Amino acid sequence: MRILSTLLFVSPLLVMAQPPAGYYDPAAGLSGEALREALRAIIDGHTVLANSQLWSAYAATDRKQNNKVWDIYTDVPDGTPTFEFAFVTDQCGEYSGEGDCFNREHSFPQSWFGGVPGPDTDLFHMYPTDGWVNQIRGNWPYGTVSNATEETSNGGKLGPCTWPGCSGTVFEPIDAYKGDLARGYFYMLTRYMNQAGTWPAPILEMGEFLPWVENILVTWHLQDPVSPKEVARNNTIYTSLQGNRNPYIDNPQWVQYIWGPTAGIAEENEVRDRIWQEGGMLRISLNEPAQMKLSIFDARGAMLLTTSFTGDQSSVHLDAPAGIYLVILDTDHGRQVQRVVL
Repeated sequence: MRILSTLLFVSPLLVMAQPPAGYYDPAAGLSGEALREALRAIIDGHTVLANSQLWSAYAATDRKQNNKVWDIYTDVPDGTPTFEFAFVTDQCGEYSGEGDCFNREHSFPQSWFGGVPGPDTDLFHMYPTDGWVNQIRGNWPYGTVSNATEETSNGGKLGPCTWPGCSGTVFEPIDAYKGDLARGYFYMLTRYMNQAGTWPAPILEMGEFLPWVENILVTWHLQDPVSPKEVARNNTIYTSLQGNRNPYIDNPQWVQYIWGPTAGIAEENEVRDRIWQEGGMLRISLNEPAQMKLSIFDARGAMLLTTSFTGDQSSVHLDAPAGIYLVILDTDHGRQVQRVVL
């Protein structure tokens, strides 16, 4: 196994993502769901690691310049962390407090996808992290917190969610790693898009991000751009471990081609079956008659309506305030997900 850790520490101007020539050619010129499906086909079929292999994999993907574990839950960028871990000797094990040992964190928790092989050991959402902090985070979603009930040594917070449309308990990582985690989530809903519809993840509805989740992930992606650490990690996972890449590290602009408020507008001219808003009505036009089920969600993830039709044309009155809405259309052709701006 090659260790490419030196790549993590060179100037950002010198570090570029390195997909092989032609790797993304099938995705050229696409947007919306067509782009996501093309990317899924490209990164599908990766080498699935055993859980025990993750320990040695982390030595290649998450090694600091001082040879300590690069733990995003304790790291202090440009500062001195309170705790650091050595590979092998500091693997968990038992722990009773922060700094005792590191373990294997599913940033997208196992219970959210049933712990099935594939996502269960996929390095694009798995990181070595402090065992105690991993336990504090638990299976809570990521979000923003102002009044923390728990706070970690590097400033991570557990507490009530303050993001618009979000409620309940969430864990907020530090700013330096919010984009990393967001791009990992976009990867998950691309690599496993054909499976996510059955996942019991509380941040998903019918296999798609709830609107508030999509909003926060796009925001974090934009506020915390791709770093040299991510680029080197992406390259190592591809060349030495799984044989696939995170396309949103290689091409960050694709996030907004698929998700966010501008994605739905761009998709109107791309999709096979058309959905658009006109004069207070949501209009649907199919290329051919079909049975269809329509579901509309607001920015908080609440379902506004669900209804069924048969034919090739339909319309629904939208009595809703201005904002961004998620529309899911299931037909004989498959599923189409679109953002509609009122």
